[in-house]
Parts: sequence; C-alpha cells; structure tokens
Amino acid sequence: MSERELSRRDFIATGAAAATALSGIPFVHTSAARRAPIRVGVVGTGGRGTGACANALMADPEVEIVAMAEIGRDRVDQSLQALKEAGDLQDPSYQDRIKVTDDTIFIGPDAFKEVMAMDLDYVILTTPPGFRPLHFEEAVNRGLHVFAEKPVATDPAGCRRIRASAQKARRQGLNAVVGLQGRYDLATRETMKRVHDGAIGEILSGTVHRMGGWLWHRGDEPDWSPMEYQMRNWYYHCWLSGDQIVEMVIHQIDRINWTLDAVPLSAVGQGGRIQRSDPKWGNIWDNMTVDFEYPDDVHVHLMNRQWESSENINRNRVIGTLGETDTLDLIRGENRWRYPDVDDLRHIALVNEHMELISAIRNGETRNDMLDYAIDSTLTGIMGREAAYTGRRITWEEISSSDLDLFPESYQFGPAPERPVPVPGKARPV
Repeated sequence: MSERELSRRDFIATGAAAATALSGIPFVHTSAARRAPIRVGVVGTGGRGTGACANALMADPEVEIVAMAEIGRDRVDQSLQALKEAGDLQDPSYQDRIKVTDDTIFIGPDAFKEVMAMDLDYVILTTPPGFRPLHFEEAVNRGLHVFAEKPVATDPAGCRRIRASAQKARRQGLNAVVGLQGRYDLATRETMKRVHDGAIGEILSGTVHRMGGWLWHRGDEPDWSPMEYQMRNWYYHCWLSGDQIVEMVIHQIDRINWTLDAVPLSAVGQGGRIQRSDPKWGNIWDNMTVDFEYPDDVHVHLMNRQWESSENINRNRVIGTLGETDTLDLIRGENRWRYPDVDDLRHIALVNEHMELISAIRNGETRNDMLDYAIDSTLTGIMGREAAYTGRRITWEEISSSDLDLFPESYQFGPAPERPVPVPGKARPV
C-alpha cells in the first residue's frame, strides 16, 4: 500500500471523528466539513452495478466512481449513459463525481484485478454471483473494503471460500457490506426488534412467496464464445446465478432467518420447468417449492416461480401465538403496529447500505455482513435448491460440508460448462 494511500485513508478515518465532534451530527450526513474523497471502483456494470453506483453517489457528496470492469465495453458504455441520464438534481456535483475514463475502464474476464489494483477505498462487486467468491477474495487480499451484492455464492464450496476471505477481512479490519437491503431498511429493523421483543409471541410457522413473470434474455451473437454467451445470459445458468431461489428469493430467506434468529435444520422440495423449457433458458427451473424445518418444529413453506400470465405475489408471513408479521413494516394481532412513513434519505435502504459503509470507513469501524448473516442466508437458499433438485431431504450439516463446486476450471472466453437440467431422483447428490 502506497504512502499516499495510507495518508488519505488515515484522513478519512481520523478526520471524520473530529468533524463529527465539531458539527454535532453524524459526519456522513453533512457536507459542511472538508473531507477526502471516497474513491470507488465497480466490477460488473449491469443493472444492479449501475444502480449501486447511483446509490453510492447519492449516499455521500464525496463519493467518486473512478473505475469499471466488465466483460464487454458495450456494458460499460450503457452503464455510464444510464448514470448520466439519472443524475441527482439535488446535487449539482453528481455528474462531476463520475470520473471513469478510457484509462480506468478494464475489459475481459480478469478485468477485476486491474480495477482492484487502483487506489480505491471500496469496490462494488456486482457481477453474476458465481464470481463473488473469486472477486471478494481478491478484494480482501488487496486490502479493500467491499460492497457485494447478494447472493455471495452459488454452491457450498463458494460459501466456504467466501467465509475464509470474510474471516481474513475481519482480522484486517475491513468492511464487507452485502446488498441484502432489508438489513439496512429502518422499518424492517424496527419490525424485527419488536418481533424479537415478543410482539407476535412464540413463532409457529411462516410462508414465503416470490412469484413473478419472465425475465430478460440477451440473445446470442456470432462473436460470443459459449462462455461469453453464458455470462451475458447468466441468470439461466446455475453456476452463475444459483437459480431463482438463491439469486432472487434470498431477500425473503434472509428475513426469515433473521426473524427466527436461526438457520433451518433441513429442507425438502420439488419443482421443475413448465414454461421455460427451451434450451436457451439454460439449466435452471422456472418453479420451485420448499419446506424448511427450523428449530422447535417451526416450518416455513416457500414458493417461487417465474411464469408469464400468472398471479404475481411477493410476500413474507410469519405467524406467532400473539399475531403475525410481514417481516417488513407491519405487525398484526394483539400488538398491532406499522412503521410510520418518513421522508429521509436513510429510509432508502439501497442508499443507506452505502451510507453506513462509508460511515464505517471514515470512523475506523468494521461491519462484516458476510460472517454475520449473508453466507448463512445464501447457504439456506442453496440447501433448498439442492433438496428440490435431488428430491431428497437435505440437512444443514450435509449442505455445509458438501463438496459441490459449480465453478468451471476456466472462466476465460471459450468453452463453457454444460450441465443438464436437474431431474429429481436422478440429480447428482450434494
């Protein structure tokens, strides 16, 4: 680490405390004091990566987006255009703080290394989640704070790799914030506090519904190799996305684990492909249902699917002896309550994630969402998926110790892994 980098980071950490004492309000919420910039690089500039850049720019007037990595220049150009069109009208400096140049745009499967070699304060990791263990490991080895999107892996081997890196990050005092934004939603935090204080009594059961329509498909181009084709259509390949239950339903799974303050003991499930049966949809399913067994014989029934022209439901429900909660902002029953509407930027959870990460960086604090909950929630989704894929009852011990590793031997442009669509009773064991 260069002397310049050390002195700048020291100023960010120590200057914040002094400014906070003088202003009397949290440093991250004031632009009155002069502060060092927070330099941010992003790996993966798709929709979520572009959104995370905008969230970071909104979170603090000193954030600068300085570098981007992607597999194709077209993706970077689309991201920069979207950021320019979505400028924050309340902050005239928004556009000026997008400081990505041709010299700080890196293209190709290994471009993440070039971004992380730059002088950064934190890096945004928003590639397909199959790459998260590799990229997070690199960031920690480089001594960088991290904002990583969910899920944090797509298989048990990846979860263990993430855990090893997260333990190293904790030893080094590095922050790792994960985009499970419910944890940064002030209404959800208050709801959880009330539930844990007994507002709905003893928890008996729960349900999760994440039922929506079809998603995008980016087609194919003659100059794309099989690997690039899979990366650009990553959602439909299990090694990259983890299937819907891992990639998308993890938000609901994480809130259930949080509500119950536990991970499930076991899972059984089923599902398949009904509407998305064409080979272009890769090897994931379009519907799945899983029963998770938690301690004290508490069962949570999960349903997810992506079908056209069908009922859409996005809802959690946890039932207790005194009432129930949606795990977001509502309690029904004897202790009926709802979080009041508040007009405050911190109540935008996607922005508050970056606010709290930047505050921790400036104040020399440490957050480690990986070790606190993100790995366990990811592994819960993987356990449910594997129970459905195999048709077997899968225990937490089995999935935690499984050697299942979906990541290919090479991720360079060229051949790509071609796994068959899972068939229950015939799929490989975990």
